[in-house]
Amino acid sequence: MTELRTHRHRFLVTEEDEDLRLDQLLAARIEELSRRQARVLLDLGGVFVDRKRVKNASRKLKAGQAVEANLGGALERASKELGREARDKDEQRLPQPRVFFQDRRFLVVEKPSGLLTAPTPESDRGNLLALLQRHPRHGAKRLFVVHRLDLETSGVLVLARGNEANRRFSELFREHDLVREYVAVLEGRVEPDEIHCTEPVGGKSAGTHFTVLERFGEVATLVRARLETGRTHQIRLHARSLGHPVLGDRKYGRRSELEPPRLALHAERLAFRHPFKEKDLDFHSRLPKDLSRWLQALRRAHGSEPVSPPGSSESSSK
Repeated sequence: MTELRTHRHRFLVTEEDEDLRLDQLLAARIEELSRRQARVLLDLGGVFVDRKRVKNASRKLKAGQAVEANLGGALERASKELGREARDKDEQRLPQPRVFFQDRRFLVVEKPSGLLTAPTPESDRGNLLALLQRHPRHGAKRLFVVHRLDLETSGVLVLARGNEANRRFSELFREHDLVREYVAVLEGRVEPDEIHCTEPVGGKSAGTHFTVLERFGEVATLVRARLETGRTHQIRLHARSLGHPVLGDRKYGRRSELEPPRLALHAERLAFRHPFKEKDLDFHSRLPKDLSRWLQALRRAHGSEPVSPPGSSESSSK
């Protein structure tokens, strides 16, 4: 699954538009949007009027008001049926998160691939935060997204409960006072076994430690990536800067004959000190079946060269 680029349409309401319903206005102003599609887009929450999300298809606007419509992956993935019940069914078809741990301060969950972390301008439905907020067990307190995983990235993630927990977790991530480790399959044979990449991301300092875990001949390498910083798409950009992009990365990589079932990136570990207790917590997420089965196929086709971790008896004897 690849996230489609969002097409943002902005326009001002004219006096001639004032007699039109909002769904009619959207269909009239946006060439690729039918009236039914406009209503689906409104159901999803992809339309803003004067910077406020609006879902009322029958609403009539006044001249001078600013309209923004966001068309992209959310609209493509949604069924063409209308109404809240249709959107509920869309959410039921999504891969569902698994809760590892929860207390009154935060939740730790395993986000599946194919599920957005939080609302976007395209939609406030069908994301991890929305699913958890509506769950009777997990949504009792207000939840905050502390960090995100991309649509196709799976793995462990924490959400804060309440303002004070959000503030403390935000500080934890801002100071990088935690352990965040991912596993990824990179294109080609990565050498040497340990690489420290410090290429800036978005003009800001960034650091990623790559450790080779297994090589599949000359075609691919399984690595662990430990984040020193948490810039957007940091691992994917650093892998590309090494000349070994993450396999399945449509944005920063290239097509390969070793096509994985999706982006070959998984958030494997998250460890931190409980922000309200003197207690260390360490959460691990196993590689999902779609990627583990694909890795087995790689091993059969290209062989396997496991790499001993630094300090092991095997590596020290070499």
